[in-house]
Parts: sequence; C-alpha cells; structure tokens
Amino acid sequence: MSRWTPCKRRDFIRRLHQLGFDGPFSGTRHQFMVYEQHRLAIPSNAEYSVAQLRMMLREVQELIGREITVEEWNQL
Repeated sequence: MSRWTPCKRRDFIRRLHQLGFDGPFSGTRHQFMVYEQHRLAIPSNAEYSVAQLRMMLREVQELIGREITVEEWNQL
C-alpha cells in the first residue's frame, strides 16, 4: 500500500494537467488553474506538505466529481 508523500509544485501542476485542468494563470495573490468553469488556487510554495496536498486534493476531487486514490495520484 502506498503512502502520501510531499509533492513539488511543478509535479502537482503536471498531475493536474493530466486530470484535465488548464493553467496556471496569474491571479491577484496566487496563480490558479481552471477545470471547466471552476478555479483552483495554487499556493506559491516550492513544495507542498502531505497535509497541504491532501487539503488541495479534496478540493480537486469535488471539482472533478470523483475520488483520487494514492495509487492513482502516484501514477499520474
């Protein structure tokens, strides 16, 4: 069984592209990515902790309407 691990910002953006997101685009305080008509703010950290990654992935799951497992995330 795989475990959640910290993720570099660049890898997070690459994986979101594979899930169908566009961007990142410049916003006022944060860059953001777009999925259909929804926006997802992308923090400017160089690396996301496991807690921050899980929080952002919960929001991604709500936007795309399905669950993302650890195995699927690691394969992206």
